[in-house]
Amino acid sequence: MRVEFSNSIREIDAADWNSVVHASGAPVFYEHAYVRAYEQAPLTNSDYSGCFVVRDGEKPVAVLPVYLQTAVNPLRRLHEAYPETVGKPLLLSHTWHCYDAHVPATADVLPRLLDAFTRAASVLGAHWYGFVNVERGNALSRGLSAAGLPARHLTDRWATELTTYEHYLSKLGIRARANLRRNERRAEEAGVTIEVLPADHAALDEISLLCTKTATRFDTNGFYPGSTLTEFVLALGDLVHVIEVRQHDRLVAAGICLADATRFHTWACGVDYAVDGRYSPYGVLFGESVKLAIRLGKTTLEGGRGNSDFKRRHGLSPRHLDAVLIRV
Repeated sequence: MRVEFSNSIREIDAADWNSVVHASGAPVFYEHAYVRAYEQAPLTNSDYSGCFVVRDGEKPVAVLPVYLQTAVNPLRRLHEAYPETVGKPLLLSHTWHCYDAHVPATADVLPRLLDAFTRAASVLGAHWYGFVNVERGNALSRGLSAAGLPARHLTDRWATELTTYEHYLSKLGIRARANLRRNERRAEEAGVTIEVLPADHAALDEISLLCTKTATRFDTNGFYPGSTLTEFVLALGDLVHVIEVRQHDRLVAAGICLADATRFHTWACGVDYAVDGRYSPYGVLFGESVKLAIRLGKTTLEGGRGNSDFKRRHGLSPRHLDAVLIRV
């Protein structure tokens, strides 16, 4: 086996890259199109980006994007867990917009990749390198632990398994189930319409502005940078499903959702609560997200991070996410 490093995802054949991503069951964040879109329209400032490919002969058996970043902390979690990294350049995989870190691989390559990671971090002038948003107990987590690398907790992401909408509702508490159904009725009475669109047919500039305003309201300003978010989403192509919720033609909620083989990711959203009527536009958006995931045949709803009270109440369970950083 040999480990190759490329300065750009564009240098790597998409079919080669995706063959590993799909065979390993890695999430949408590792698709060639996603990594390329992030390179084209980075949602966080990075000093440099590149990619590892591990080959057995000519066959790719592992892939990994990496990013050299100094301002790496739009949600503040990383510097809370690792205060000693503030202001230091870090070589990370993946970016914070990926909340489910993996090493897509069809062979046991983690020791080789860690060696290559160490060398690349030194060459690029990083003070630390490693992984963020590693689900505690998954294959990557176990491999890093076996290598003697300690983890520090960052945050949680929220997810649930899906079959049918009625089965999903049946798992909720009586109050949450009643609230969702009542909210649907009130929204319909208030003239709310819902439309699911491909990225190139959605009002992305309007949606990006709403996402930016929502992030600012929750003190995560800069997480969805306006025009860059529009460019990024357009570059994702058919990985994206956009949900628009409107009242009297005014956008009151929107979701930018991503899908892979089995998972539906409610990746980004924006909500305007100044509505006409006694309904929650966020509740409408969430309910439609569950229904859309089921219509698309996805068996897992990934609800992302934050808003834990709502997500727990609506049947999602926490997945503990850790960071594993190594000083160069």
